[in-house]
Amino acid sequence: MTQIHPTAVVDPAARLHESVVVGPYTIVGPHVEIGAGTTIGPHCVIEGHTTIGRDNRIWQFCSLGSDPQDKKYAGEPTRLEIGDGNTFREFCTVSTGTVQDEGVTRIGDDNWIMAYVHVAHDCRIGSHTIMANVTTLAGHVRVGDWAILGGLTGVHQFSRVGAHAMAGFASRIAQDVPPFVMVAGNPCEAHGFNQEGLKRRGFGPERILAVKQMYRALYRKGLTLEAARAEIETLRAEHPEAEADIAMMLDFLASAGRGIVR
Repeated sequence: MTQIHPTAVVDPAARLHESVVVGPYTIVGPHVEIGAGTTIGPHCVIEGHTTIGRDNRIWQFCSLGSDPQDKKYAGEPTRLEIGDGNTFREFCTVSTGTVQDEGVTRIGDDNWIMAYVHVAHDCRIGSHTIMANVTTLAGHVRVGDWAILGGLTGVHQFSRVGAHAMAGFASRIAQDVPPFVMVAGNPCEAHGFNQEGLKRRGFGPERILAVKQMYRALYRKGLTLEAARAEIETLRAEHPEAEADIAMMLDFLASAGRGIVR
């Protein structure tokens, strides 16, 4: 049977797998669905139209599925969707979406989300990311797979952080951070590419060389963004094994509506 502490308040309409654990004084609302193996600590509030997958660990004092902090929000039944195997440490807050976007805030799988992190309405978080303590994402932010955001980092609304990118401690991200790039500072500046992270994820020497050449085109040759994109395009013929990495970079740059950190 579901292990619900006697002091917890779980709405009868909530759908919890029989293996879910709910800690003392936690509140679970009527429109919540929680998958197998998920553990919720004490004093949490899980509300709204929220779906949480398997094997998540939600520590004490988290608030998931609350109304968006958007003055335009008028009570529409927007959603929060969380995948599998995520960790939410103490005092994390995640809001549902708004109808001004797609109406959903979405978090993927195997994310490590540390204490006091805020994920605002309509954010899309990929999988295998790390967000250190007090990272704050404004509305409509996109974070790609394997990205790492250092503690006290703030991300401006509608900004994007590409896959495998990394932001240092207390970074102010107000433009898009391309995939693989390491940034830091206020204002944010590029400081190389995430070579060590790519090695740990199994990137071979040729793929890493292609990423290095993309980084040089964007940041070391004094090229305009259009010229850098054209040079990156030529790398397809030189590095066929890195085709997916090059395509990801080109797609990201082509849709950089706020410009990129440069």
